[in-house]
Amino acid sequence: MYFDEFNVGDSFPVLKKEKITRVQLVKYAGASGDFNPLHTVEEVGEQAGTGIVAHGMLIMGMAAEGITNWIPRKQIKNFKVRFKKMTRPGESIHISGKVLEKRESNTIVGEVLACNTDGEVKLAGTFEAIIPSRDA
Repeated sequence: MYFDEFNVGDSFPVLKKEKITRVQLVKYAGASGDFNPLHTVEEVGEQAGTGIVAHGMLIMGMAAEGITNWIPRKQIKNFKVRFKKMTRPGESIHISGKVLEKRESNTIVGEVLACNTDGEVKLAGTFEAIIPSRDA
């Protein structure tokens, strides 16, 4: 897509992820090196009063996937998030986003949200991308 094809309010296709599983959390722990037992050990989650929770960076990765399914990764120049609520095994996450602003220098600013199927926001963020011109 070219810069002139983006409009404020345009949304990217919603990315619907499968339910988060404990096996997925164990695999993510191994891949990321984050072996905090809060992500994998029921007793630790119970002691913390939260139960097992997904890695925040796993949810952030899902958000990044939603953006880069729409805009090539090499065009993303900035990506920031805030974690809003914990995500637990069994929850399905839906990633959505839209264009908030168009700036000079072919830059678009967008938002991204990661929500469960009940609409509870787990992560909210923004991104900036430099989009090529049609005449470039």
